[in-house]
Amino acid sequence: MPKIINTPIKNNSIADLSVGEMITLSGYIYTGRDAVLPKIVSLIEAGKLKEYGIDLEGAVIFHTAVSPAGVGPTSSNKYDIESTIPALSKAGVKLHLGKGALSQETIAELDKYNSVYAVIPPVTALLNSKTLSKKVVAFPELGMEAFHLLEVKDYPAIIAAVHGKSIYDERDGRAF
Repeated sequence: MPKIINTPIKNNSIADLSVGEMITLSGYIYTGRDAVLPKIVSLIEAGKLKEYGIDLEGAVIFHTAVSPAGVGPTSSNKYDIESTIPALSKAGVKLHLGKGALSQETIAELDKYNSVYAVIPPVTALLNSKTLSKKVVAFPELGMEAFHLLEVKDYPAIIAAVHGKSIYDERDGRAF
């Protein structure tokens, strides 16, 4: 039975998670990938998140674009995505959703900020059926790669990195 996680995520919810554990997410989650996440980090550094109505405390960021066909994970270990994970975690993001192995350095940063990384299978139709609403929050000029806010119910995921450990520790580190 998957563990149920609701957003915003509290610190004590992270403490109880284990690598390989199945979860379902419900509530609001942000989306972003390589085109927009560096822009969000720039907003954090400039102290301008509130100007966009973005609150990352206890947030989830799903590494995806939002298209008419739905959503599906992109590789989280792309430089322009993985390099944003520490700053986003420090800003309050508690869970990063995507696919693929992260570096040991990023896993250590997740642990430092009491954040977690979970993988989600590339099942666009399933995720679309569990997405209740979606809207563009920032950078609409990026189209489907803009920063979106989704309302979701029972999104399935697997904890891939928490407490300094990763399900990929025994693998060669390549994205699946």
